[in-house]
Amino acid sequence: MDLARIGGRWSRRGLISGGVAAAGGLAAGVGVAGLSGPVASEALAAARAGRRYPFRGQHQAGIVTPVQDRLFFAAFDVEAGQRRADVVRLFRTWTTAAERMTQGLPATENGAYGGRFDQAPDDTGEAIGLPPSGLTLTFGFGPSFFSKDGDDRFGLARRRPELLRPLPPFQGDELERRRSGGDICVQACADDPQVALHAIRMLARLGDEVVRLRWSQSGFGRTSRTDRSQPTPRNLFGFKDGTANIGSDDAAALKRHVWVARDDDPDARWLAGGSYLVARRTSMDIEGWDHQSLLEQEAQVGRTKKTGAPLSGGTEMSAPQFEDAASSSPLIPRNSHLRLMHPDFHGGARMLRRGYSFADGNDVRGKLDAGLFFLAYVRNPDTHFIPLQRAMARHDAMGQWLTVRGSALFAIAPGVGDGEFIAQALLS
Repeated sequence: MDLARIGGRWSRRGLISGGVAAAGGLAAGVGVAGLSGPVASEALAAARAGRRYPFRGQHQAGIVTPVQDRLFFAAFDVEAGQRRADVVRLFRTWTTAAERMTQGLPATENGAYGGRFDQAPDDTGEAIGLPPSGLTLTFGFGPSFFSKDGDDRFGLARRRPELLRPLPPFQGDELERRRSGGDICVQACADDPQVALHAIRMLARLGDEVVRLRWSQSGFGRTSRTDRSQPTPRNLFGFKDGTANIGSDDAAALKRHVWVARDDDPDARWLAGGSYLVARRTSMDIEGWDHQSLLEQEAQVGRTKKTGAPLSGGTEMSAPQFEDAASSSPLIPRNSHLRLMHPDFHGGARMLRRGYSFADGNDVRGKLDAGLFFLAYVRNPDTHFIPLQRAMARHDAMGQWLTVRGSALFAIAPGVGDGEFIAQALLS
């Protein structure tokens, strides 16, 4: 489905797209061929659990990597009084720990029980015995990392990308400061929630006294189709999501819409090979949505609930036809999510979405505090996100069921080369 929840009210088209896997073939069927039923399911689960992705490469893992089932996202603030040298030491430490954890090792050599008995263990230990589970860790920087209240905190203000600034307000947003912004972000994705949580917990512990956790969000159930081998998932409204997401094998689309080029910003060439990440916490009025008729739901989405096909006909993958030459009525409603977010109406702009559903208990009225944690990677937020979000905020029929309460924009550093630490080109 195409639900591009786009940052504000709703859009979860599907996240990011397939990827570079060190052991990606495992998920496809190592030891599974010829099996069926529960046995096949258990074999596939075991193969997925053993997946591991390289930490180093041209681009950070966790962007075009095949999207995992679980997320733990964290935004950190650098503590007052810290110097650039302190931040460099932090990222050197984080690089070592991240590389170890993504390969299924403890965050440090001593681990949870290899150090002195009269000191706290280096590693918290909750991931002992668990496989890598396809863990990826992706790091980025918010506008406030470069300057805060006019203060050039680490002598890096002149290296802030021009496009890296707080997102403008959008109609219908009800933003909460405790769920927005941040100096540094870390996206941890894995097929086991405990593996993802352990990674963030360890990074926070290793960064103690240099950074503090500003906000975090857990997620489950990918809300996108990330490569052609993955079935399209369904979001919490029950519709297929991520049908038209950019694929990891579509190098031309990734180059055009996702990866920052060296000449995009002469003052921020350190970002070449990286991207921009839009993060939006969107609450969904699930109870209200559930009381609509199927006809109303499909008209607002622009696709059928059963198959995900556009209302103009065909299959899930059929290109939508918006106008009916024989009628003055459109084949797909003009205020439907599919039509409003379609690239045809935005100069061809596309995003690589990588969002997740969340359910964080209930509110005081007894309604579920649930929705979409929208994550989208774009080459240029000014052309690939903001115009789409404005259109959605003003006209999308689904907007009545969606409220954005958290929002942030981060510059995602390029990949980590051999012998380098995270964001070395920026921090050195």
